[in-house]
Amino acid sequence: MYEHLKIDQNGAVTTLTISAPKSLNALNSTILGELNNALDNLPNGTRALIITGDGEKSFVAGADISEMAHLSLNEGTAFGKKGADVFRKIETLPIPVIAAVNGFALGGGCEIAMACDIRICSSNARFGQPEVGLGIIPGFSGTYRLAKLVGMGMAKQLIFTGRNIKADEALRIGLVNAVYEPADLLPAAMQMAESICKNAPIAVAYAKQCINEEYDLPADEAIAYENNLFGKCFATEDQKNGMKAFLNKEQVEFQGK
Repeated sequence: MYEHLKIDQNGAVTTLTISAPKSLNALNSTILGELNNALDNLPNGTRALIITGDGEKSFVAGADISEMAHLSLNEGTAFGKKGADVFRKIETLPIPVIAAVNGFALGGGCEIAMACDIRICSSNARFGQPEVGLGIIPGFSGTYRLAKLVGMGMAKQLIFTGRNIKADEALRIGLVNAVYEPADLLPAAMQMAESICKNAPIAVAYAKQCINEEYDLPADEAIAYENNLFGKCFATEDQKNGMKAFLNKEQVEFQGK
């Protein structure tokens, strides 16, 4: 169905693999378009999404410089918006998204990982925003999300210097949640995704919505936002079944209703 994407479903977990090995999975307009379409058409029953890259060397090496090299002002703006819109779609999906970073995550690769809810990586992963060395800045919302994740000072340091960091440093500064040996990365991502899928999907979606939307709100507004969605949980069958099962010491299978 797609030229540069592989879609695999295992139960309630879907894995989306970016596959353009000749360019180390670099993002061009075609791949961004395929990603946009795939996100709109995830397999039925998907409760968690894993995004990874094809091969052992690269997650996503960046945006395709050969495409960007000759863009005009308007074309550059449009290309940046196309990537930013796709990544925002990842960020706002009503299901959790795990980035399994299996190598280089530079430029657009770091940015797509940051759009995911959870980032785990292999020990050979490398992260960075090297755009200033090419005469541009991060264009797929990297300046915004990196500062959110690692703090303004560290984000400025990484972006201004354009240097790459290894997996252990990415873990230390909070850019990733965990580091695994390469062979263990996808199994760990799958195990995490499956553990998420055992929980009530509406509650997980509400929790993601709360965390995303409340981040920049004043405290009183954030608390009120959470209270509203907390209350809505009590209108679901999942809440009734989950609490009944807990009180009866039974297992529950949530239906997302």
